[in-house]
Amino acid sequence: MTTGHDEKALDRGGVALGVGAYALWGLFPAFWPLLDPAAPLEVLAHRILWTTVLMTVVLTLLRGWAPLRGLGLRGWLTVAAAAVFIAVNWGLFIYGVSVDLVVEAALGYYMTPLVSVLLGVLVLRERLGVLQWTALALGAAAVLVISIGNGTVPWLSMVLAASFGLYGLIKATVPLPATTSLTAEGIVLFPLAGIYILVLQLTGDGTFVGLGPWHLLLMLSAGPATALPLLLYGMSARRIPLSVLGVLMYLNPTLQFLWGVLVVGQDMPPARWVGFGLIWVALAVFTVDLLRRTRRSDGQPVRSTV
Repeated sequence: MTTGHDEKALDRGGVALGVGAYALWGLFPAFWPLLDPAAPLEVLAHRILWTTVLMTVVLTLLRGWAPLRGLGLRGWLTVAAAAVFIAVNWGLFIYGVSVDLVVEAALGYYMTPLVSVLLGVLVLRERLGVLQWTALALGAAAVLVISIGNGTVPWLSMVLAASFGLYGLIKATVPLPATTSLTAEGIVLFPLAGIYILVLQLTGDGTFVGLGPWHLLLMLSAGPATALPLLLYGMSARRIPLSVLGVLMYLNPTLQFLWGVLVVGQDMPPARWVGFGLIWVALAVFTVDLLRRTRRSDGQPVRSTV
């Protein structure tokens, strides 16, 4: 007789949902350029606007407004902080893709798990094991090697990793279900996004109308493109262990990396290959440690989902 955890680990449907979520995120570098000639900030505003509209409809259908009605001032301030960090993350990613810095964006998401561990030490005073410190040291070495090779610090990668890590840290303290939390973040950002889009249109600098129905539909699709992988992720998280989701997450930056190298044709000098190699080794160490900890806490071995 298998345990409930084993059943979740063997849930192929849950794994497929997780793969679908991360694959869609990994293909974002192919999607956002379709919204050209809209500038990155305009794309971000439309992404926020239409995601909020869609999530409002979804939350209404799910009858999930009750938790928001009971959310106090402190809760809304926490939601607002999370909203700021995810907006920064989204905006920088769209910018990076627009200027063909896809590999740098991929590096940022490769670094995110390591940043999350570091934030656990600095903010939550968590104690790390030898393997976790090893992974962090390898990650720091990777940034150093890439910085020396490029002649500049990979700021885009670092801000993407830091903003998403901080978003996750803050979001973990929000007493709301994932769908409700995303809707609340959208509600916070909605007025700014709406005003910015209105100003762009009134000054003639907006692209939402005037470029034909295809461009308009693409701008509207920023909402579903954002919400769909998040909903898939949420369904997957209810069916498989988080440790499995943690391993699957590397599919996202890997697809981005391959797109940047094979499609965009970004240059990969030796120092950058070495840096990415160090990151991959760091993530391998991190994953081994994660699976070991999961095995100890559950009392059962984590089965491979491959």
